Amino acid sequence: MKYNLYQIDAFTETIFGGNPACVVPLDKWLPEDVLLKIAKENAVAETAFFVEKGEKIHLRWFTPEIEMDLCGHATLATAHCLKTILNYQSDKIIFETLSGDLNVLIHNDMYKMDFPSRMPVADNLPETILKALNIKPKEVLKARDYVLVYENETQIRNIKIDRQLFDQINLDPGGVIVTAIGDNCDFVSRFFTPQASILEDPVTGSAHCSLIPFWADRLNKKELYAQQVSERIGKLYCEDQGNRVIISGKAKTYSIGNFWLA
Repeated sequence: MKYNLYQIDAFTETIFGGNPACVVPLDKWLPEDVLLKIAKENAVAETAFFVEKGEKIHLRWFTPEIEMDLCGHATLATAHCLKTILNYQSDKIIFETLSGDLNVLIHNDMYKMDFPSRMPVADNLPETILKALNIKPKEVLKARDYVLVYENETQIRNIKIDRQLFDQINLDPGGVIVTAIGDNCDFVSRFFTPQASILEDPVTGSAHCSLIPFWADRLNKKELYAQQVSERIGKLYCEDQGNRVIISGKAKTYSIGNFWLA
């Protein structure tokens, strides 16, 4: 059986920027172990699989290790695939997901994703994670992910992880966000996942479910421009709406191909 496979760079206007995701349309769901094997074979941070269900599209996200409850960049990539490659007619897409219905509005090549808000609260950082960081945070919070707040963007860019220590922690399905006020934007971040094949995720939409309400409150503004300052750089246009957040970005198609399951 032949399947279509699209690789798309999300949260970027240029190829080789942002975060690559694979998108696989399905007529019906394959067994979960097969979905996981496909994601592992693709060897990117996330593979999105979807099945059209009338007015909604059932969307699931898989890393090479697990199924995720929420993924921003692969949602954006799927919307871009539907609109620019598969000729989806509406400028509003409703995805049915493990995190509830997620709406995506499309305007002028910008994908505006309506996601749940996850305000982080003060917490204690496990000693193993603290020891794995070369620079200690000034503040520790947690929602799904740990949110570590630093003094400035330079510290964020200079953070290094001792992976041998870091991988002793299992945060399934969460990770560790490091963040600070940006030099040329409202805030910057990076995202690390212990025990994952890809340690640093280039651009993490779901992390902004916590970053947006945190920085909106801290900076006293509802609309923010963010950058994830990994090597690939991601650009995110953010809005705090109380119990929801709007995460917007652009995308570029990298490749279109096929794979076969015998």
